[in-house]
Amino acid sequence: MSSKQLRKIAITSVAWCLAFLSAAAQPIRAAAGLPRPDHVVIVIEENRSFQDIYDSASAPFINSLVPEGALFTQSFGIEHPSQPNYLDLFSGSNQGVTDNSCPHSFSTPNLGAQLFAAGLSFGGYSADLPSVGSTVCASGLYARKHNPSINFNTGSNAVPSSANKPFAGYWPTSDAGFAALPTVSIVVPNLDNDMHDGSISQGDAWFQNNLSGYYQWAKTHNSLLILTFDEDDSASGNQIFTLFVGPMVASGLYSVRIDHFNVLRTIEDMYGLPYAGTAATTAPITVGWKASLQPMPPTNLTVVSGG
Repeated sequence: MSSKQLRKIAITSVAWCLAFLSAAAQPIRAAAGLPRPDHVVIVIEENRSFQDIYDSASAPFINSLVPEGALFTQSFGIEHPSQPNYLDLFSGSNQGVTDNSCPHSFSTPNLGAQLFAAGLSFGGYSADLPSVGSTVCASGLYARKHNPSINFNTGSNAVPSSANKPFAGYWPTSDAGFAALPTVSIVVPNLDNDMHDGSISQGDAWFQNNLSGYYQWAKTHNSLLILTFDEDDSASGNQIFTLFVGPMVASGLYSVRIDHFNVLRTIEDMYGLPYAGTAATTAPITVGWKASLQPMPPTNLTVVSGG
């Protein structure tokens, strides 16, 4: 084979390799142009309006994330009181529950069961939950009304009890632990630290102390942090603070109107899941995302003489 032919083969091979590396480095896109994060972590706080949190001196850490995230300035809870909103976010319906009663048992479609059926995973991390899979209605500052997945416990849509874990001792604190998180996690502080009974500053401090490690890791990995509230304090039309932060997020303030159903639909579309309840007729959130991510340069290539 002539040297000219060899050069042609080498040039073609290099071009093919570069094209392959570029394609491989592009983010995996889901339905409707959405990103497909390796993980989504949803932290749910309680009973504070958008105006209570945004630009508040009582929430310095949360507001320090705003310049790096997509803040939805027209985000709303669905209803009152707390429990129906958690069920709305998790299953696209309040399942007929309009109060904070306990216990309940449902067999209807929900985000957790959808993820497991698709070969993905879900985890609930509830502060002060007495033990893995515990079904108690209350224990100390833990309240089952704020832990929606535990109620979906029968039939083909049951969420495994092992997916419901206490926060302490189960939420990871290292990079390796964050990398092993379930596809979607819901984190629920206890009644003092979720701002329900405690102050805004107390909830902000808990969020910083317990989620800042994950947040720092997520910034350089394909991981999405969502901070939202179940409802407001009934004084602001149920307008709540909802912030998305992650490397796939285009930072800014977004005035599109969203609610818990939109958040659920967005996550379902990210992973190609079927739709639960009202999510089927709700639009996903298609603003606040980067059009593409810059591919990282390869670090494991070696130049070989003549190759």
